Amino acid sequence: MIGVSTYVESSVRWGAWDLPAAVLPAGYHRQVRAAGGLPVLLPPDDEGDAAELFGRLDGLVVAGGPDVAPERYGAARHPRCGPSGHARDGAELALIRSALDAGVPVLGVCRGMQLLNVALGGTLVQHVEGHGGTPGVFGSHPVRPVEDTRLAAILGTAELPVPTYHHQAVDRVGDGLVVSAFAGDGVVEAVERPDGPLTLGVQWHPEAGDDGRLAAALVAAAAEAAVHRTSRAPAPR
Repeated sequence: MIGVSTYVESSVRWGAWDLPAAVLPAGYHRQVRAAGGLPVLLPPDDEGDAAELFGRLDGLVVAGGPDVAPERYGAARHPRCGPSGHARDGAELALIRSALDAGVPVLGVCRGMQLLNVALGGTLVQHVEGHGGTPGVFGSHPVRPVEDTRLAAILGTAELPVPTYHHQAVDRVGDGLVVSAFAGDGVVEAVERPDGPLTLGVQWHPEAGDDGRLAAALVAAAAEAAVHRTSRAPAPR
């Protein structure tokens, strides 16, 4: 069972309705389902509920979205930093920290990677050029996984094109994370924990393409971690 964070938008249209709604691009849950996982959509509600979820969830995907508030990592706001979703920042940071505490595998996508880095004490570059594109349209650029990383074990070490749409990136890497992919201009494109349950963030948008290897790796890691958690649980009396 894989939790996937969602967007809350103040105005979403469907049929005759125009209402606030929690939404998610379909590529996220479709890739989880195709990999054998059961996707569960998580609205950014009360931060206090996060720890309770990980008695039930086996993995977590933190989806893309708006810029992370620079106050979350102690920085002044850059003029090119976009509007931040403060409630979502808090809810998803709580999800990430609770998942890591519970030993639950995590995959962060774009903003999700940035939040993973911030959750572990890292900082962000608030604006980079050349990684965005036409508003509402994914671009593409090549990334190269770093040898001898978990990402390289999933995707190989050859340069590969990825769907991309972002203007922020990792600056100081969070505690316990290592860089596992770079773009050609040196921008950090992936970070991971080298040990323990799979903890991986990628700057690109795998859900926007047809490469389901990252979702498959997360689901496999979630199944393995669930077995280990079950084996450590005290026997019923």
